[in-house]
Amino acid sequence: MLVVETIAKIRRGHFQDRKSIKQICRELRIWRNTVRKVIRSGATELTYERTIQPLPKIGF
Repeated sequence: MLVVETIAKIRRGHFQDRKSIKQICRELRIWRNTVRKVIRSGATELTYERTIQPLPKIGF
């Protein structure tokens, strides 16, 4: 999960410093698809929530 500081670094690197996506990936050690997703979306925080909580396999 990305934190707000990392998202800010990605956006600042791309829009302000005019770095390429590949260069941002190398510096922050993040996948290119993740960097693309952050740049394309205007979101400042990415969260993941499960819709269904799975039941345990053992003991139920």
